[in-house]
Amino acid sequence: MSSTDTKVTGRAKGGIQRAINASPERLSEIGRLGAEIKKLPRATHGAADKPLVIGDIEITCYVLEDGRRVLAQRGLQQGIGLSQGGGHTGARRIAEFLARLEKKGILIKDLIARANSPIRFVPPHGGNPADGYDATILPDICAAIIAADQSGALDKRLKRVAERAAILQHGFATIGIIALVDEVTGYQEVRPQDALQAYLEKIISKELAAWVKKFPDEFYENIYKLRGWPWPGMSKNRYSVVGTYTRDLVFERLAPGLLPELERRLPKDEKGNRVAKLHQHLTQDIGDPMLAQHMHTLVMFQRVALQNGYGWARFVKMVDAAMPKRGNTLELPLTEV
Repeated sequence: MSSTDTKVTGRAKGGIQRAINASPERLSEIGRLGAEIKKLPRATHGAADKPLVIGDIEITCYVLEDGRRVLAQRGLQQGIGLSQGGGHTGARRIAEFLARLEKKGILIKDLIARANSPIRFVPPHGGNPADGYDATILPDICAAIIAADQSGALDKRLKRVAERAAILQHGFATIGIIALVDEVTGYQEVRPQDALQAYLEKIISKELAAWVKKFPDEFYENIYKLRGWPWPGMSKNRYSVVGTYTRDLVFERLAPGLLPELERRLPKDEKGNRVAKLHQHLTQDIGDPMLAQHMHTLVMFQRVALQNGYGWARFVKMVDAAMPKRGNTLELPLTEV
């Protein structure tokens, strides 16, 4: 039988028939969509049947060819406990939920902008493009939810959302979202064996960066207000204990193993001083944005605490719940503590 006599059956036959019947406009649209898909980043690791699992929460996640870890949009929405109702789904549903929190005093304008800008990508199996978010958005959303709950801004029907946020943050406290995504996608199989050191090298610069102001004045002013101390302004020397607070609130919570590595690279001299600030060893591409995002979240919690008349102890409790101190390893725990 010649190739021209070969019978086409099944889905292939249906596809050919649809192509024959398609209008020129439809064919043009198909071609345009195909061209757009070719430009999208493709996921190399991850699958819908291998989700990220924390407690009873499941979120589909992927690693893109450029190394970005992403959480599927629908999985993120379901993971934080947002219903599919209300007529809106996806990015709009998440952004509208965050906008409601902002109206109740939770200052998260940047987070809302990120929710409105999902990442479009092609799943590993191909097919239609999917929408997702950089994995680091999830801890930030959880922090905003926990802050809203602790300030009394959530009504009873959203208590379940706060409970799920707490479950997720507990998972992040031990292993970190990057390690979680690498584990469930299988990316750790091709990741360098010195994962922790490689991770730290992305955060810490090999050469000292030029000093720039990375800690907003408001951060220190709010510490004084929460402690009930008179604020003397930035021109006066701060109480020495403020340095201890900064280590606790920032460097011990920014990334696993970060503080001891920074201290190793910047040892104290005989007088107990360092030749440079710890944050000057953070890289501009990874470390600085992480610090900026962390400081933004801390100041947000400070504002919420001050607006609600909370003192220092209540503020620290809020931070402990949403941004717990990091360990010195990225390894996944074998048992839940």
